[in-house]
Amino acid sequence: MSSEEQNATSAAEETKRKFREALERKQKAASRGKGESHLDGQGAANRSQGPASHQREFRRKSG
Repeated sequence: MSSEEQNATSAAEETKRKFREALERKQKAASRGKGESHLDGQGAANRSQGPASHQREFRRKSG
């Protein structure tokens, strides 16, 4: 194995290690918030359908 091949292999291993660490951080952050939503008895969305006080107005096209 030449020094270039060894450097390429070590760089690939370094990249894999960085990706694994990033994935572990991502999974740790995602598992931290699991099961906590809606503990206050409220839904996730507020007024998801828009304001109910406004009635849509339809007009015919003239001309």
